[in-house]
Amino acid sequence: MKTIHKHVLKSYLGPMVLTFFIVMFILMMNIVWRYIDELVGKGLSAGIIIELMTYFMANMIPMGLPLATLLAAIMTMGNLGENYELLAMKSAGMSLLRITKPLIVVVFIVSVGSFFIGNNLVPYANKKIYSLLYDIKQQKQTLEFQDGLFFNGIDNMSIRVGRQDPETHLLTDVLIYDNREANGNMKTIVADSGYIRLSDDKRFLLVELYRGELYEQTRNSLWYTKSALRHHTFDLQKQSIAMEGFAMERSDANDFSNSQTKNIAELQHDIDSLELTVNSATTRSYEPLLKEQIFSFDASVLPQPDSLRIDKSRFGDLQTLDSIAALSLRDKERIWNRARTSAKNSRSLFRFDESTAKDALNQLYRSKVNWHKKVSLPVSILIFFLIGAPLGAIIRRGGLGLPVVVSVIFFVIYYMISSTGEKMTKEGTWDAIYGMWLSTAILLPIAAYLTYKATNDSSLLDTDWYAGKIKALLDRIAPKFAGLKKLKNAIKLKRNGNQHDTEQR
Repeated sequence: MKTIHKHVLKSYLGPMVLTFFIVMFILMMNIVWRYIDELVGKGLSAGIIIELMTYFMANMIPMGLPLATLLAAIMTMGNLGENYELLAMKSAGMSLLRITKPLIVVVFIVSVGSFFIGNNLVPYANKKIYSLLYDIKQQKQTLEFQDGLFFNGIDNMSIRVGRQDPETHLLTDVLIYDNREANGNMKTIVADSGYIRLSDDKRFLLVELYRGELYEQTRNSLWYTKSALRHHTFDLQKQSIAMEGFAMERSDANDFSNSQTKNIAELQHDIDSLELTVNSATTRSYEPLLKEQIFSFDASVLPQPDSLRIDKSRFGDLQTLDSIAALSLRDKERIWNRARTSAKNSRSLFRFDESTAKDALNQLYRSKVNWHKKVSLPVSILIFFLIGAPLGAIIRRGGLGLPVVVSVIFFVIYYMISSTGEKMTKEGTWDAIYGMWLSTAILLPIAAYLTYKATNDSSLLDTDWYAGKIKALLDRIAPKFAGLKKLKNAIKLKRNGNQHDTEQR
């Protein structure tokens, strides 16, 4: 490898790694704020939180790489241009394509790696994310007593404490309502102080109370006429109550399967199966509805089934619906009841088949979206590099100032177009190939145009060049404005002279 290529490659890898971690940090903060309510108050260990964040980070890699590639390309080429290194390379006879050749190879490798990450790692991470979030939602909150308030986080129990010592965790003025017994008996416990905590494995509630009273209301089948109330006093009472829901119980990740947890091969299999399901449901729904319900009596549209053909021997030779008016009241009622029953039956069948087809269509659209997304995101990495490298060579500024602004603008445009196309595809308005590749089709000509301008040393983003062009344009327009001003003054003087002559007369 040439020395220049080593220097360019070294200049690119540093910003690439830096911007990648910055982008991933920003995306992770968005995830944290989205799920912060589900994580707080569950007593989750640091290992569970780190595991969940790791899976989220793996899920965000295909989305973060395009922006990191764009920002790193602008910074690298901008630094080379700002330090006149790019100018020296071009003076030595090297074209922009030749200068960026090692970077193109690196970005191509990154794109291929991004495809395998999105196709293999992301589905596995999504399974783990769904299973972890489900387990966290199922887990109950930890015991958090507040002074003077009831804690109702335990089924069929309410606990109120007057005060909790923040250091020793000693509870004073304890009141417990216990309705856990299946026979309806209720216990009320009042204690001066005590300790209530979960066991280390969070499967038992350990209760230790001092100097209190126990009231137990015993009920039987005649509770509304006969009931007993027992009263006990105690100096020390210890209980170990079995608990459920406080311990973290892990679910099988394979039970959580959707279009986001499958690779391309599985998505293609689902797409083929769902298309058959949709076609089958549509045929079952519309064909009987047309043949047997809507046009069953119209021989000009469809052949009349024998089972639904009007009995001419009974009702006469009826060619149109107007002939029904000639029937007797009883025959009209019979025809009306028959038509109403057929309409109700067809509506019920149509609703069932329509619901099946609608669910299959939604899954089909989502599967197509995820199939094309796994391919379009790696391609977008190449597109963003082809935008960022010539753009950095044109603006000739490095650092995190202007490159960040330009990168964010392009990424926001890409994200808005992609989100719009994805939404239209999921709604069935657009085909998946148009909705998911629209952003690429729009940005690719921009990348080609910027590459052309950078290769020809265009002053596309040079403010001095624009200032000079504007000044030249103003210099060309100024004489015309001066002539118009003189003409205006002459017309004004002529009008004033005519008015003066009129006044003298």
